[in-house]
Amino acid sequence: MKTSQTPLNELKPQNTSKINQFLDDVLLGLQSNPKQLYSKYFYDAIGDRLFQDLMNCVEYYPTNCELEIFSQKTAEICKAIIADGSPFDLLELGAGDATKSTYLLKYLLDNGADFTYMPIDISENVISYLQLTLPTLLPGLKIDGLNGEYFEMLQQSATNSTNRKVVLFLGSNIGNMDVQEAEEFCKALRNQLSPGNLVLVGFDLKKNPATILAAYNDKEGITKKFNLNLLERINRELGGNFNLDNFEHYPTYDPVSGACKSYLVSLTNQMVTIHNQHIQFLKDECIYMEISQKFSVDEINKMAINCNFIPSIQFFDNKKWFIDVIWIAA
Repeated sequence: MKTSQTPLNELKPQNTSKINQFLDDVLLGLQSNPKQLYSKYFYDAIGDRLFQDLMNCVEYYPTNCELEIFSQKTAEICKAIIADGSPFDLLELGAGDATKSTYLLKYLLDNGADFTYMPIDISENVISYLQLTLPTLLPGLKIDGLNGEYFEMLQQSATNSTNRKVVLFLGSNIGNMDVQEAEEFCKALRNQLSPGNLVLVGFDLKKNPATILAAYNDKEGITKKFNLNLLERINRELGGNFNLDNFEHYPTYDPVSGACKSYLVSLTNQMVTIHNQHIQFLKDECIYMEISQKFSVDEINKMAINCNFIPSIQFFDNKKWFIDVIWIAA
């Protein structure tokens, strides 16, 4: 399954800056030991569609667990968000298709809350989709979509509006970091907020290891396609010549640490060229693709306190496989 190369100098001029950053990050990761790629680059238009397919597959439980929370506990979540009734900005980091947050948006609109929805996503495709579809789906919704890195866009939101902030970070997106990185992220997030601001974070909880591993090794092979699409994206956008048939998806889960990791394994000795840079792969050498960290409730509470948040309210699904927590900026 080979893809023709596209020279970097033939890419659209308006995309040059982002393409150059993409190229720098890819070369840095693949020239490291061990090799790695950055999961934020999974989400081009094709990656977005594949992730939607993944969320709908039988084994991938986190989406249904969190949807259950948002559909069954909408009023309780919104009551906490509305707080004293003052105007607020509802910022969603990594908004995706906003399926879960739409439950909140509808309830807030129906109950006269004064707010602006500010979805933040690195995918231009996502932000364009939300700004086009949500105002039709939810008449009266004020929306200000922000395309870019999380913290840059949080700073932009503070420039756009002085309203109090409520930040959503759903779908266990925080699990895309290991424990130390997640704590550093939450500290950086806290530094963007004023005392009394709220964050609502979704965490996937530790549970039976077989259940977790199956979610990242689905029978339909969607997770495999999702990972391989990043190699295909490198071919399309950076003039790479990856042969996708030469790589196999391999997931692992450590029930003690809670780290669920995905790799692509080189099936042969091979040389890959990316923008005139040659990358050597040995047979059985791995590219570290992503982590999906799982947490205990105690670990979550400790993280909040360590990051200068006050743990407030916890919402579980019926199986207690997933949790959405509200923290208050201290």
